[in-house]
Amino acid sequence: MLKLYNTLSRKKEVFKPLIDKQVGLYTCGPTVYDYAHIGNLRTYIFEDLLKRILIYNGYKVNHVMNFTDVGHLVSDADEGEDKMTKALRREGKPFTLEAMKEVGNFYADRFKGDIKSLNIISPNIYCAASEHIKEQISLIKRLEERGYIYTTSDGVYFDISKLQDYGKLAGLMKDENSSGGIDEKFARIGINPEKRHLRDFALWKFNNNLGWESPWGKGFPGWHIECSAMSMKYLGESFDIHCGAEDHIRVHHTNEIAQSEAATGKPFAKYWLHGAFLKFGDAKMSKSAGSFITLKDVVAKGYSPLEFRFLLLQTHYHKPMKFVWESMSQAKNGLARLYEFTERLRHIKKEDKLSLAVKDLLTKAKKEFKAALNDDLNSPEALAALFSLVTDINKLIDEQKFSKEDAGEVLALVEDFDEVLGLDLTKIKEEAIPTNVLTLVNAREKAREDKDWQKADELRDEISKLGYSLEDTAEGQKIKKI
Repeated sequence: MLKLYNTLSRKKEVFKPLIDKQVGLYTCGPTVYDYAHIGNLRTYIFEDLLKRILIYNGYKVNHVMNFTDVGHLVSDADEGEDKMTKALRREGKPFTLEAMKEVGNFYADRFKGDIKSLNIISPNIYCAASEHIKEQISLIKRLEERGYIYTTSDGVYFDISKLQDYGKLAGLMKDENSSGGIDEKFARIGINPEKRHLRDFALWKFNNNLGWESPWGKGFPGWHIECSAMSMKYLGESFDIHCGAEDHIRVHHTNEIAQSEAATGKPFAKYWLHGAFLKFGDAKMSKSAGSFITLKDVVAKGYSPLEFRFLLLQTHYHKPMKFVWESMSQAKNGLARLYEFTERLRHIKKEDKLSLAVKDLLTKAKKEFKAALNDDLNSPEALAALFSLVTDINKLIDEQKFSKEDAGEVLALVEDFDEVLGLDLTKIKEEAIPTNVLTLVNAREKAREDKDWQKADELRDEISKLGYSLEDTAEGQKIKKI
């Protein structure tokens, strides 16, 4: 029985999909104006764990993820410039929709490369906000017909006072003495004198120079309306699970619920799951503040993407986590122990039937592993069950009470567990790429981003001299031993 912590009800609930054995899953994807940092990636690994556990329990999952390539302003307050516009300025590109799409595609491809290297299963559907303007305008029209919007000099806004349950996801409290009936201590947004209420949010922002035509004027959609329009297009007006990072609770997801349920009169998502922050030092990582570490930085330090994945699985997704480089070394050693274990199993030669002792250990491990994961994705407890099995089996091998048939059954169970863990535990490992070669690969990637083609070619030659070849793909550089 799968139980999930639902932010909406603030408790663990037995998971019951709207349609038996089918799950509609929407996960908020990246704003593709820069590289994803490892704090972002923690969210996507937690969502991948959720998806894998659903599949492990026999559900068919229809997973949709968006790319925000327009409409996400530098603050959640509908203030400042669009993050994609900021990227155009940073990279010296013209202020056109074509250039914006080019930048968005570049970082979307890099993101896809990151999740592939982390063994994150790709969604069934990627959807870009810029390619769903029609759906967003249509949804705003529905809100207009129901009387939920008003227009100011800078855009079209949603009037939260028209909803009795606005803020139910975040537990925002009504307060008669505060602006718009919402306690200001919860508000993360600034004061706009034309807004009727403190938390009213933009559905459409006017911009005569860059954007799309709409019934209200030229401009671009608000960040929140994008996710509502795209999730409902592909999953329906009501669906099962909506996920994201915990910083989405009080603004982005709160506003998604408000506009979606106002437009349809139906419940939006049934279950809301949120991952806790990955902190570096005492603060969360932030692209806008320029303080973040990418997966490429982790690899440059000599660690693999799967060692990073293994590190994250050791902490429950709902608990905050502090990243330190020493923990990566520990994760490297821990994952190596699992790889050494499966390699040891492959070399068992003794011919004998499956022993009762091994059969009992496998039954116990399977029960504990699945129970942990079905208890709100408790990956630390699931890993503990796996490592307990490793210890017990290694003892039997040392005592020579272990056969080739035993090894086959244990390998099959580890492979079964890895359907959820995604650590390539039973995959025969290729020789690790040396750190000095990886350093050159990262330097070449930087040269290509800077369009320094001569330097990129020189670095390729150096890599070749060390016995490795490079292939440039949409997912990034692929390296292999010659």
